[in-house]
Amino acid sequence: MDHQLQSVLRYLQDNKLKLVTAESCTAGMIASTLADEPGSGCWLECAFVTYSEEAKMRCIGVKPETIKRHNLTSEEVAREMAEGALRAANANVAISDTGVAGPGPGEGGIPAGTICFAWSFEHKDGVTTFSETRRFDGDRNAVRHAATDYAINRIWHYHNALTADDARPHKLPEAV
Repeated sequence: MDHQLQSVLRYLQDNKLKLVTAESCTAGMIASTLADEPGSGCWLECAFVTYSEEAKMRCIGVKPETIKRHNLTSEEVAREMAEGALRAANANVAISDTGVAGPGPGEGGIPAGTICFAWSFEHKDGVTTFSETRRFDGDRNAVRHAATDYAINRIWHYHNALTADDARPHKLPEAV
């Protein structure tokens, strides 16, 4: 296992993060990568592979109007995937991806290699979700592997952003 993945897994365990994935174009590769390591039950709760539009709606609650308005390859769909997976699982963090692995462009001319991600965290009394879109080069499997690595390696970044905000002093509103 590479050093970076080992660091992420240690981070998950140290921060008592239990993960659910909602994967489309990576087709379970994120969960599989995490499950390759002994002790994966400490950080991996379950995984949804929702490749089709119907599966996204039926299994993890993506709204049909979100797909119609924004397309399957969109941060809005990725966000609903992550949040839906988090609601369906006994986890406190979710990763999702949806995109066009290739070889050709996707619906609406979206270039091959375009992947939308979301990371949702249970935090305080709610859920905080971060999302972004990336484009990876290479053939279909190179894109899927790059997307898998990227999704896993960004967990600590967004979790740290969330917890760092808690540590910052917040200015109280002025009395009127």
